[in-house]
Amino acid sequence: MSISIKEILQSAIGREEAAYVFYLQIAERSGNAYIRQLFTQLASDELGHKAFLSGCLADPNLLTKLPVPPDFQVAEATERPEAGAALRPADVIALAMKREQDAVEHYRRLAAMATVVDYRQAFEGLAAMELNHKGKLESAFVNIGYPEAF
Repeated sequence: MSISIKEILQSAIGREEAAYVFYLQIAERSGNAYIRQLFTQLASDELGHKAFLSGCLADPNLLTKLPVPPDFQVAEATERPEAGAALRPADVIALAMKREQDAVEHYRRLAAMATVVDYRQAFEGLAAMELNHKGKLESAFVNIGYPEAF
């Protein structure tokens, strides 16, 4: 079965749309102002990712120009909380952080399996894009989950 760059990008656009809905629903349902603001921003970022990926349909090489942010591995060291109505703010962030970890790992696996260089580079670019959100969530998780006490 052969897949094209266009199909890869269209699939990624679908994932961004799903992430937008996920973040927006959390923002709308949360009673916590920080969570509402953070997840509204993440939802907005997903729309930006969708627009970027739509631009990549015309020029797939744009994906290869994305910087690779550092991976702090906080998500990997954190248990996935059970989804439910009564999550604490740290749990909501952890749940989202784990979803971004899943997305990074998904694209890294695809990059590792790719035999076409252009496809591998596209998947690596998509992983970098997701790693950016993972880093934002990891930072928020550390700030809210482990506040300094004086």
